[in-house]
Amino acid sequence: MDSTWGCARFFHLLLPLCLILMINGVEFCYGGITSTYLRDKNLSLDMPLHSDVFSLPAGYNAPQQVHITQGDREGKGVIISWVTPDELGSSTVLYWAEDSKVKNIANSTVVTYKYYDYNSGYIHHCTIENLEYDTKYIYEIGDGSNARRFWFITPPKVGPDVPYTFGLIGDLGQTFDSNKTLTHYELNPAKGQTMLFVGDLSYADCYPNHDNTRWDTWGRFIERNAAYQPWIWTAGNHEIDFVPEIGEYEPFKPYKHRYFVPYRAANSTSPLWYSVKRASAYIIVMSSYSAYGKYTPQYKWLTNELPKVNRSETPWLIVLMHAPMYNSYAHHYMEGETMRVMYESWFVEYKVDVVFSGHVHAYERSERISNIRYNVVNGECTPMSDQSAPVYITIGDGGNQEGLVTEMTEPQPSYSAYREASFGHGTFEIKNKTHAYFSWHRNQDDYAVEADSLWFHNRYWKSSEQLAVASYR
Repeated sequence: MDSTWGCARFFHLLLPLCLILMINGVEFCYGGITSTYLRDKNLSLDMPLHSDVFSLPAGYNAPQQVHITQGDREGKGVIISWVTPDELGSSTVLYWAEDSKVKNIANSTVVTYKYYDYNSGYIHHCTIENLEYDTKYIYEIGDGSNARRFWFITPPKVGPDVPYTFGLIGDLGQTFDSNKTLTHYELNPAKGQTMLFVGDLSYADCYPNHDNTRWDTWGRFIERNAAYQPWIWTAGNHEIDFVPEIGEYEPFKPYKHRYFVPYRAANSTSPLWYSVKRASAYIIVMSSYSAYGKYTPQYKWLTNELPKVNRSETPWLIVLMHAPMYNSYAHHYMEGETMRVMYESWFVEYKVDVVFSGHVHAYERSERISNIRYNVVNGECTPMSDQSAPVYITIGDGGNQEGLVTEMTEPQPSYSAYREASFGHGTFEIKNKTHAYFSWHRNQDDYAVEADSLWFHNRYWKSSEQLAVASYR
């Protein structure tokens, strides 16, 4: 085919698409698409403390702030956590398979902490292991009149062709927009079976003296979802809580006491970086605000971790971190650059499918690009198309009180495929070992809109020729 005719035909076909996209509120720039949809620029307002989302459960010392996460390496375990505010209370969990009459008992460990003038309640963490795959379990905590009952569903057995859906939220906070985000996620027909949370939870550090009562209100706020499906936790900068001027010298103190993760099962030395397998996905959680340079514990752990990934068993490799490596917004611009220089070549070598981040209070999706050829000698510092590279998705748009980031670098860089300054949530639907579907849902008034999406073609299970055709399409 004549190349000139082919190019002309391509742009002839592209023109109607451009017009459609412009009509629907997007525009082409030097890079990809910048949405023209504009949100109110006012800061998000905190929900009043008397809001029903913060209400206390009935009964004296009733368990509250209930949440669960994966409790082992393979998905047969769960960590159930809750707080009793006034006294220790019951430290046991009663649980049973929905179709079974046999009830089991597990004991929790209990921790407390003091932060400035705040004393925590009794924080219970109960790890239950050796559950059956793909089974609905009922669990009960508390006793007598204050007993509370919840449920969860374990994932299917780890395997290459197992469909599974993850939800995605970051930088949530506890504002009216936070509530919209969580509500829209709950109402999404394709909502996840497990939440991947990319950091910045309660924003308690935004209140005077890092008011830790705001950790309690946030825990009650998310309970309606986090008590029923696991949230895979990532720590962000608002979890650091390092304030020497008020006598607080231990970083991440509230976070580490409240949100346990199965890091020891991944041979990690810290709960801030770890990994789990779930269905057909291998999920690696990294810490943007812990030391990650050469010879640090996080570096050594990841050096040993990536070679363990068996793409014949778990074809989808997902990385979670808080600060994005690629970002074209003015806020936090290039903040993740040192981590990118350190680890991007590893992500390309091991063909990470997608890196999800937060931190920037907006949404952005990258092309498959890398900048691994750059060094201080050759000066080749332009990101290039690279089908071995991950897609980088920033989803720090949960709804926190700091508001949206609307100022963007211009022109839109070539690595940026789509960006929009709106609140919202995402889903990552693994269909099988070859295909997955990502969608981002903008909070628009009283409903959610699928504003951006992308089909993922797994690089391990596709030939380079197939990938080239998929990329062209």
